[in-house]
Amino acid sequence: MAQDAGMFMVPQTIGSVLCCECGVPMVPNAANMLVTCLHSEVDITDGLQKKRLKNLNGARLTHAEFIWTEPHSKRIKVKLTVQEEANPDQWVAAVQLRQHVSHRSHAVKFVEFVAKVAPVRSRHNKQLVSHDPKSNNCNYKYTFSVEVSPICREDLICLPPKAAVSLGNLGPLVICTKVTNSIALLDPFTLTHCFLDADQYWRSSFKSLLTSRHLVEYIVLDVEPASSEINVGGSKCVLADAQVARVSDFGKNDTIFSIRTHLGHLLNPGDYALGYDLYGANNNYIELDKYKGLVLPETILIKKSYEEKRQRKHGKPRPWKLKSMDMEVDNSRGRGDQEKTNNEYEEFLRDLAENPELRFNISLYRDRDYQASEIASVTDGGDIPSVPLEELLADLDLSDVEMGDDGMRE
Repeated sequence: MAQDAGMFMVPQTIGSVLCCECGVPMVPNAANMLVTCLHSEVDITDGLQKKRLKNLNGARLTHAEFIWTEPHSKRIKVKLTVQEEANPDQWVAAVQLRQHVSHRSHAVKFVEFVAKVAPVRSRHNKQLVSHDPKSNNCNYKYTFSVEVSPICREDLICLPPKAAVSLGNLGPLVICTKVTNSIALLDPFTLTHCFLDADQYWRSSFKSLLTSRHLVEYIVLDVEPASSEINVGGSKCVLADAQVARVSDFGKNDTIFSIRTHLGHLLNPGDYALGYDLYGANNNYIELDKYKGLVLPETILIKKSYEEKRQRKHGKPRPWKLKSMDMEVDNSRGRGDQEKTNNEYEEFLRDLAENPELRFNISLYRDRDYQASEIASVTDGGDIPSVPLEELLADLDLSDVEMGDDGMRE
């Protein structure tokens, strides 16, 4: 427009400078360095958290992973999965088990019974109900409080440094394999195991790093045993080097993990397994920061999965069943709660079939509605664990037994 109006314009030229690193002519910038030289000399991520993201106010980070971009892209994309965090001052789950008795000794025996089947700590208090000043007799009301350890079977645990040292430098990453009045812990990389009693646990009072709700399904691509078979806490284990891939990655990427697992005696190429995805998980767990230089494995397998094989036998009944006591059912619960209850009960039945130790104190009965021909084929074909027939009890019903000549039921 200025030239059209006849005004004189001074021509502008952009000078060039030499890069202070390589000496190549370039357009001046604030650093007087080429972009390639700037990338090699300056790390803009210095001082930032490379793995753990903190200060996620009001949300809980449940999953994080990098999204693939073009090799020459200047953007780094991270996929985050967050969950709204509940009020930390409230219990996520609470169970009240009460026994109202007239004698204090009965309550003490009840608390002792609970302490025999789970790691607990208890305390009691008494409240004055009445007092007779003439006879100096007092009537007290006793209250017992019992807290059960939150550690469950198949949980992944990062032991606090003091607890790891007291257990012979176990872990620090261990798996809970069994919970009774003590907690059985297994190091899946060395097959070292130990038992933690209630007093030892409550002195450190640690929590789980990941629970069975976070299990991810993997497919086993290759397995190579790295040790001979070892008896660990009554169970057989074999260390093995394996290559696995997440089932959810099929058709999306070719990510393969080379790991070490304690399930070498169970897994074969083509099998499915459930494990914890530490490669994509983002855990702001305070105990992890206490170990300097700790390198987390990408995956820790927990157990073999038979879900794919169960889908083939979907709809086929079990030859056994459980019996339960009569109880009042709350019909006010929604459909979602009922489905969740049914799914949890189904998972419990699967655990009974897969783990003989869980069936030790549980009575399983033969299902009379199950066809005899089907019972004979329970162990024929398929690798799905099942309950041996010799463990099943006969389901007797006195109303179905006819009276004998002597008046006795047969």
